[in-house]
Amino acid sequence: MDIQPFLDAWSYESDKLCVREIKGVDGRKKIQLRIEMGILQMEITGRPDGQRPHGHESLLHYHRAQAESARRQQDGRKAFSIDPETCIALQMEALQYYHRRISFLELGEYGRAQQDARRNLKLFDFVKQYAANEEDSLAMEQHRPFVIGHRVRAAVLQKLEEEDYDRALKEIAEGISEIQAFFKDFDRPDLVDESEEIAFLKEWAEEIRKDRPRSLLQELKEQLKEAITREDFEHAAELRDRLRALSEN
Repeated sequence: MDIQPFLDAWSYESDKLCVREIKGVDGRKKIQLRIEMGILQMEITGRPDGQRPHGHESLLHYHRAQAESARRQQDGRKAFSIDPETCIALQMEALQYYHRRISFLELGEYGRAQQDARRNLKLFDFVKQYAANEEDSLAMEQHRPFVIGHRVRAAVLQKLEEEDYDRALKEIAEGISEIQAFFKDFDRPDLVDESEEIAFLKEWAEEIRKDRPRSLLQELKEQLKEAITREDFEHAAELRDRLRALSEN
């Protein structure tokens, strides 16, 4: 059937991500992502296309089960490996989770976006451990900083919604350290300064520090400093009492 009427009803806009949540004919919520020449429809849970390869939640789950079975029989590293064809299939599956991840980010479903990011990072770990050819592993690993960046972005946005600015900044710091460690593990520390993900996270941290609301403790300390400068010692004593009470609590 010609899907052009559906495409005409939902125009593609190249300058933004076009995502919406719909209710499927099966009654379950689904996500639709408008792309230039069509629409991607994804399940909210499980594998985005709704398939269960070999009866498992995903190809990653299936091959992990195979690896575990081989490990139980003998040395898993020697007994089990994945060939280039399998790596390509896993990479295509990771692309499904990427599309859903960016959709979750756009919809503000930050917990689900983090889950899909962590899932693909586990896939990279699996391929790195079991790929028969190092080239297949490197093909996945090159995307690790990008996926870490998405995971951190989702976590920070969630914390900002909760007005937990300290935790948001901690998430950024931990994400930067993780990406830096990745480049150092590959003996390319020179790429740290060229990383777009690190540059973005550092700039974001500065914006959060600049724009975050001042806490009552910070406000009282600033007032105390001003009172001492004005030699208003009576007011300064009152402020000290309030600061002491806050510290005790």
